[in-house]
Amino acid sequence: MTKLCKPEYLAKARLLTEEETERLLSRMRGKLPRRLGKDKLSMEEALAIQMELEDEHLQEWRDMMEIVKKREK
Repeated sequence: MTKLCKPEYLAKARLLTEEETERLLSRMRGKLPRRLGKDKLSMEEALAIQMELEDEHLQEWRDMMEIVKKREK
């Protein structure tokens, strides 16, 4: 994973509370936690990437739900 975080997500990551940070870290999967553990990423960068990934997945889900709703009509 060579993805770099976008500046707007990095800014959001800096504003997270401790509880929000813990919840976000608990949802990390794949290579991201390993990169964080090996000090290849800072905590803020890892959190920003995770937020970006979750936003992308949410948008994909919304798009799929829109398609399903159109089929039901």
